[in-house]
Amino acid sequence: MIPFSPPRTDEKTVEAVTEVLLSGWITTGPKTKLFEQKITDYIGCRKTICFNSATAGMELILRWFGIQEGDEVIVPAYTYCSTGNIVLHCGATPVMVDIDKKDFNISVEEIKKHITPRTKAIIPVDISGFPCDYDEIMALAQDPEVVKMFAPRTPEQEALGRILVMSDAAHSIGAMYKGKMQGANTDVSVFSFHAVKNLTTGEGGGVCMNFPEQIDCDELYAILNRKSLHGQSKDALAKTQKGNWRYDIVEPGYKCNMMDLQAAIGLVELDRYEDTLERRSEIFEFYTETLKDKPWAIIPPSVTNEKITSYHLYLLRIDGATEDQRDQIIQKIFDQDVSVNVHFIPLPMHTAYKERGYKIDDYPESYAKYSNVITLPVYYNLTDDNLRTITSAVIKAVEEVMG
Repeated sequence: MIPFSPPRTDEKTVEAVTEVLLSGWITTGPKTKLFEQKITDYIGCRKTICFNSATAGMELILRWFGIQEGDEVIVPAYTYCSTGNIVLHCGATPVMVDIDKKDFNISVEEIKKHITPRTKAIIPVDISGFPCDYDEIMALAQDPEVVKMFAPRTPEQEALGRILVMSDAAHSIGAMYKGKMQGANTDVSVFSFHAVKNLTTGEGGGVCMNFPEQIDCDELYAILNRKSLHGQSKDALAKTQKGNWRYDIVEPGYKCNMMDLQAAIGLVELDRYEDTLERRSEIFEFYTETLKDKPWAIIPPSVTNEKITSYHLYLLRIDGATEDQRDQIIQKIFDQDVSVNVHFIPLPMHTAYKERGYKIDDYPESYAKYSNVITLPVYYNLTDDNLRTITSAVIKAVEEVMG
């Protein structure tokens, strides 16, 4: 069986983790701090802080900003559950909007229609690693009429003075938007370093801060660091200094810090990330060249004049396929010992959201893309022979089902 998305791990990974294990310091410490600085340098943002997941990072940003009951946060209907769940965790309302026809990302026109005085944040999602229309989204948040509508409820909201734009960049480290690295295009961007991501730390996430000058990113780093450690005034590393044991709990925080064990893996991955991206781009090119002339193949966008994907997911759509036919195709591909997937089942189709009144019928573009999409494997260790096997299995399965 060709697996779907195993991580890139080898002796370099083992050596890095072993070094940390033998150092006697395995939780948040020097490796985590180094990893954060190297991400900042790579992205070109103002500051980075890492946590045990991207989800935790996004939620801490919302909580810092004061998102609460009565607030609305605009999210795409087409995304993984974490994007909506964090809004619910804060007691606020996810306002779902549909996606664009041209790609899988949130529609700026739909965002415009759904902004109200209760809107406190917008969370665009770079589905598959392909960047959203960030200039248009930032221009919308900064539009004088939209700013006039903004009703701040906390000092942090007063300081920013407008809707917060936080990109869910879980898929898109290494992507480019108009010549700028993704992670430096909005107020804050959050990457995922989960096991299936391009750059992994096993589990983990990085929050890249790029706020305007009125927000002190060094101060925000300290606040987020404290929130991730139960609200403790000192982290474990600081408490190791002679006589520095005494601490205070200044707020009821959370426990979601990144460990040096994780950061050690991330440092290896970041050091060779350009090589990783190059191989992933070759896989995209292979799929595109092999499938582009098939009348049923809708090829995903990956490079335009303004955008370059991170080559995270290859979202092949089968023109004319129903959801049931797509599922049959997937089963036939699996029967040939090739693993594929679907990214994603839209939020309104899940029980947790249906029970809250969301209906997929309100998001026709999201359903149209979901119903006929198949995600093909993309990872560093796929060989060209593997790619030929995968594409042959896909072609055979589609032609058997679609005729």
